[in-house]
Order: sequence, then C-alpha cells, then structure tokens
Amino acid sequence: MNFLVLGLSYKTAPVELRERLNFASDDPGSVLRAMTDLPGMTEAMILSTCNRVEVYAASKDIPLGCARLQRYMAAYHGLDENQVKPHLYVHCGRDAIHHLFRVASSLDSMILGEPQILGQLKEAYNQAESSCTAGPVFNRLMPKAFAAAKRVRNETAIAQHAVSVSYAAVELARKIFGELTDKNVMIVGAGKMCELAARHLTGQQVGEVLVTNRTLARAQALAEQFDGRAVPFAEFPLYLSRADIVLTSTAAGGLLVTRAQLEEVIRQRKNRPMFLIDIAVPRNIDPDANQIDNVYLYDIDDLNGVIETNLRERRKAAKKAEDIIEQEIDRFYSWLRSLEATPMIVALRQQVEEIRRSETEKTLHGLRHLDAGDRRAVEALTRSIVNKLLHSPLSVLKRAGDDITGEIYLEAVRRLFDLNPDPQKSGTDAVEEGADTKQDSIS
Repeated sequence: MNFLVLGLSYKTAPVELRERLNFASDDPGSVLRAMTDLPGMTEAMILSTCNRVEVYAASKDIPLGCARLQRYMAAYHGLDENQVKPHLYVHCGRDAIHHLFRVASSLDSMILGEPQILGQLKEAYNQAESSCTAGPVFNRLMPKAFAAAKRVRNETAIAQHAVSVSYAAVELARKIFGELTDKNVMIVGAGKMCELAARHLTGQQVGEVLVTNRTLARAQALAEQFDGRAVPFAEFPLYLSRADIVLTSTAAGGLLVTRAQLEEVIRQRKNRPMFLIDIAVPRNIDPDANQIDNVYLYDIDDLNGVIETNLRERRKAAKKAEDIIEQEIDRFYSWLRSLEATPMIVALRQQVEEIRRSETEKTLHGLRHLDAGDRRAVEALTRSIVNKLLHSPLSVLKRAGDDITGEIYLEAVRRLFDLNPDPQKSGTDAVEEGADTKQDSIS
C-alpha cells in the first residue's frame, strides 16, 4: 500500500525539538494542502501532540515522498534539514499500518494505555477530511485503526490500572470507600499535584470540597474550580473531622497533622473510615497515624508502588494488545485484497469475453451455411468452454482475501494477462474508493 509515516516522538527527539516542529498552533488546513501539493503526494494528515509530531501520507513514490515531506517539515519550521533528519523515523506499507494501529491503541504512548491519543488521532483525521486531504487510502485505513483501538480497550486491561499519582489516589480511595459519591474532600495545599488529584476525585461526584493554603487567595482560586470553599490555613485542623478524604501537598517542611490530632478526629467521626493521601516531601502527616484503626494513610512512595504494580499489569495487557493488532492488520489486508480481486475478476472476464466474441464471429463468418440454431449452438459451446476454463482461476481470485497468497495470485494474473483493471469501471460498489491497483499493491 502506498502509505507512509514520517515523524518523531519522545523516543527519538528532545522536547525542545518537538516544540519547534509542533503544528498544533498553526492553520492545519493550509499546511495539509501544501503537503498534498508536493509532487506525487496524494493524501496527508498531521498528528501533533506534546509527545509526537507525525505526518501520515499517501504517495505514488514512497522514497521521494519521504524526502519531500522531510524537506517541507524542516523548511516550514525554519530548521536545517540536517537538524531534523537524525531524529526522524519512517515507516512504509505494512510497517506504517502497524505503527498507526499501535499509536491508536496507545501502545506507543509515553504512558502506556492512556486514552487521549485516540481522540487526538480522530481529530487529526477529521481535520484531514475537512481540508480535503484524506482520500481512498485514509478512508480505508483510519476506520480500521479506530476499530483495532476499540478492540484493544475492550478486550484487554490496558487502561484499567492507574499509572499516575492522581489516578492512583482515586483508585485507592475507591478500594476503601467503594463509591466516592458524597464523600467529603479536604485539600491541604494548592500545588499542581494536589490540583490534579483533586480534579480526578471531584470527577467522582464527591460531596463537600474544602481547600486550605498558606495563601488564602490561592486556596480560594482552587476552591472555585471545584465549587468548594476555602478555609483559613491556621484553622484547617478544626475541619478534619468533616473530611472523608484528605489530600496534602505543601512545602511546610514539617508535620502539619499529628497522630494525636487524628486520634481525636477519628473519635469525632465515630470511627468512620478516613483516607489520607500525603504526597508532600517532606511529609505533612505523621506516618504513625497509620496505626490508628480506620485511618488509611498513603504517602508518595505508597502511590508510586501502586503505580509500578499497575504498570506491570498494563505491560501484560500490552502483549495481548499486540496480538489483537496483528489480527486486525491481517483482517485489513485480507479485506484490501478482496477489494483488489473484484476489478481483477471483472477485467479478466471482459478480456476473455472479448476474445471469445471476436474469434466466434470470425469463425461464424466463414460458416454462412449454418442456420440460426447452429449458430446459437456454437455461441453456447464457446461460452461453456470459457466458463469452464475460468471457473477455477476465478474461484481462487474470489478467495484472494483469505490469506497472504492472494496477493501472489492477483499479481500473477495481472502479469500473465497484462491486465490493468480500473476499479471505477468495475461496476461494483466494493471498490468505490478506487485507488489504482498497481499503486495499491501490498508492500
């Protein structure tokens, strides 16, 4: 297939270079149209995120297409081609399809199994469609990539285990409380880590959200984001008994909550469970508090341990996901070969029928003494011979999509009979995408 991927990612390029080559803030339509205006380039799509910049393209000449895209990317961003080239990877044909399916399924992401990449890929495809730079290759391929990603998500556990501190905090809270609906949350500190964890917790329809910080204005700003309320930093211990879940992440440099305080708090709560997440370094909560019944205290090392365990689970799921991707690629190629078989069958029938008709007419022209019935019998005889001769090869071609040997048979028929079928004239809806069969031959 005349499909290629040219790009770089967090694996091959530093963030400074990824930033300079990022297309996200540009007019994507004009960039895509400029790419398809390059000689031999027929389709283009850009996936530009913080971790990767990739151009997906269809080209009549893969090596030249890669070279032209590489020059365009460097020149567009004002870089020398030699600055970019060492960091680029290129995939063509089946390798390019394999890469696309892995990207869509988040197997190539920095965080294995993260869900955002599939949405970003769909947006990139939508942009290519609206810019009229998506054609028969993309329209065949992208839905198959999305289907593969859906299978991976539905049939494996690749996205079911938290691999960030904020998600791990939510996962642990669920283990303790089950449902988090109506559980009250207190946030001690207004840093980014606390904000992220709080965002994931409040997404679970928790109850009251209390926020405290040494700077009251910052506490108020964060509280507004979660429809909560700020409390003065000096008074927050008085509110602890109202909190089912407490997040702490401050740079206080010492303990803010002691074991004795929490013993009193748990008495006030009548021994109702309390979950405390201390992600500060140095820690904000006395680690001895874990010895109190119904107090569940986790620090940053505990969360990192959960994350590492979950990453191992995701890696196990990734092995199954790779098998699914191989299955989906095989199915795609089988389907693609079946599309190519239809116009080949039509072209072969037409060629043989033209020969049969021409030769029959010549023969009958010299047999003028035959009556109409005899002529019909000759016609029937030639049709029967042709049908019997074609029956076996056409049956094989109809099964061309069943396995990889179908490609060999299609190419053999094309060469033996000097066929160049035009899908647009095949008279079947099965090939409405209509890429040229020579250009679309399997790589």
